[in-house]
Amino acid sequence: MNTQNLSYLQKQLLNLGFGEGMNAELEKQIKGKPEGFTLNATLEYNKQPVDYALHFKAGDKEEMYFFNKYDASLKDKDMQQTFYINRGGAITAKEAFNLMEGRAVYKQLENLEQQKYNAWIVLDKESKTDNGNFKLRPFTDGWNYKPERAVDKLDIVGIDDPGAREKLMRSLEKGNRHQVTAMKDGKEVKLFLEANPAEHRVNLTNWKGEAQQLEHYKKPELKAETKKDQKQAQTQEAAPVKKQRKGARQSV
Repeated sequence: MNTQNLSYLQKQLLNLGFGEGMNAELEKQIKGKPEGFTLNATLEYNKQPVDYALHFKAGDKEEMYFFNKYDASLKDKDMQQTFYINRGGAITAKEAFNLMEGRAVYKQLENLEQQKYNAWIVLDKESKTDNGNFKLRPFTDGWNYKPERAVDKLDIVGIDDPGAREKLMRSLEKGNRHQVTAMKDGKEVKLFLEANPAEHRVNLTNWKGEAQQLEHYKKPELKAETKKDQKQAQTQEAAPVKKQRKGARQSV
């Protein structure tokens, strides 16, 4: 058995969020030297179980095995998606769950010319590939989606603490539904944030899952600016229009 190959695969599983629970079975399968094998696992996120089938295949030499892809099944939505392991940047187990839930993930990808690029990706529920997979819809950096533009307007409790903002941004990039506490009319309110690159905004919901308007949770100084702009607009609309004198010359 190639112990270096085994160690690499175990580390790969750990980095992709599958933990160490399959290590013993992985070693057992590799010792048996089959042409290929599948490992099964069930993980739970937000009290929702996700079933995974991880597919391994033997290489041509040196007893090497490769982790090529995994199938993720979300029972609550009767949905399955295959995620491929590539050099550009594999989707983790939790990111797979987030994508299947309908959220966006920010990843480094690789095109057919092996050129790397960054993009927000979502599953296109209206379009499938020949193998039945939902297509990935990318929003590259040229789309110019920056969720921090919305985040920096929100009056989030503790956002100025060391590392808090960076932690929030990383969580959104992983496709998480991130919980924060924000101020509204002097009261603390629990909110959940999600990245929404397709509409160039951040989705806000309360603990009931009801959509919330960003305007209600803005920082005080930004609220003041908004009120000032609204007042100026109202003043301009209410300003009387001067009537032209009869027979006065018009400039042309």
